[in-house]
Amino acid sequence: MIILKSECDQEGMRAAGRIAAAVLDEVAAYVTPGMTTREIEKYAAARIKHYGARSAFLGYKNYPCHLCISVNDEVVHGLAGDRRLEFGDLVSLDVGVYYNGFVGDTARTVPAGGCSPEAQNLLDVTERALWEGIRQAVPGNRVVDISRAIQETVEKHGYSVVREFVGHGIGRAMHEDPQVPNFVDTDRSPRLRPGMTLAIEPMVNAGRAGVRVLSDGWTVVTEDGSLSAHFEHTILVTEGEPEVLTCLDRGTSRKTE
Repeated sequence: MIILKSECDQEGMRAAGRIAAAVLDEVAAYVTPGMTTREIEKYAAARIKHYGARSAFLGYKNYPCHLCISVNDEVVHGLAGDRRLEFGDLVSLDVGVYYNGFVGDTARTVPAGGCSPEAQNLLDVTERALWEGIRQAVPGNRVVDISRAIQETVEKHGYSVVREFVGHGIGRAMHEDPQVPNFVDTDRSPRLRPGMTLAIEPMVNAGRAGVRVLSDGWTVVTEDGSLSAHFEHTILVTEGEPEVLTCLDRGTSRKTE
């Protein structure tokens, strides 16, 4: 069942989104070659606490970390540990927070210190695909219009969309209806209506689309060892353009072409 958010709910979602955005910005700026992923985890936990929120991930289905840290060929759900970042590593940071009963969820992949032009292009295309998908989140469109925009943007650059993991509705629970695939799996999907809140999150591989889960039961990696990138925003469908709740300068034009 798709839950349409009241005006009061929307204010709650805005507040949670602002905190998630602030934490992600701060953690992304903190990433430096030489530090461990556990150090990043501890910093994220401290920043979430600073804003009076709590992690939406810690303890979710027994997930043991405050945020998901996935490096290079790790797609999503990576675990913090003793791994020390090297210059050029691609570090995917997924932040989810609970604040006053609502969830904000956002993700970004950043290079540790810098990266190759090829890696930077993967980041640029994945972020562009996210914003192209967001542009389609308007009344009268369907979820599949978001999916199609993401898939077409990714594939025209020769990359692959991960199919085992998708975006989702979001609100008082981290995962609500509807699912938001990053690929077209049907022409029949829910019509978008004002009050819907969605987490749109393309996960893009430089190589083939296939993924597998490591023995830790959480970390998802590319089957072929290729690099992967992940970008995500929580958005509100309005009467007009979508409102991006996890961007401190909310809007839809900044990253689109």
